[in-house]
Amino acid sequence: MGRRRRPRERDCAAQGARRHCRYLAECKLVAFPIGLYKVLRNVTDQIQLITLANNELKSLTSKFMTTFCQLRELHLEGNFLHRLPNEVSTLQHLKAIDLSRNQFRDFPEQLTTLPALETINLEENDIVDVPVEKLAAMSALRRVNLRFNPLNAEVRAIAPPLIKFDMLVSPEGARPPPP
Repeated sequence: MGRRRRPRERDCAAQGARRHCRYLAECKLVAFPIGLYKVLRNVTDQIQLITLANNELKSLTSKFMTTFCQLRELHLEGNFLHRLPNEVSTLQHLKAIDLSRNQFRDFPEQLTTLPALETINLEENDIVDVPVEKLAAMSALRRVNLRFNPLNAEVRAIAPPLIKFDMLVSPEGARPPPP
């Protein structure tokens, strides 16, 4: 008799491990596979990009953030995230984070503490208020995408004179195109 086939989630995790955890997208993951921490323990300092896009993640653990503290890019778009753990502040080398198409109601202010962060994508969330002053103080920041968020009028008015980066917003009341 042949070997029993592993579920798709394990296939994706194994594939990601072989590629230094670069691609774990569209694997229907509800959490980061715990076994990968052990498998990757000797190479975590070499991993600069993780893609967990289009899964079913509701949260990330503090262990995830502290284990992969050398990340340069983190792609988490298309999940069910509504907050980030405080330990996201350990990602001191992070240059880009994609949190689009999640369930954020509040802007994840921990991101404003990351000195290397250049790009934040929060398109298609439910964010109303943005810490414009804190974002304006981020010297490396180049682009913040807030399209298709119900931003309040104050954010729309106060941001342009304060910021040195591109802040992408949709016209008030605009809705994203259907999938």
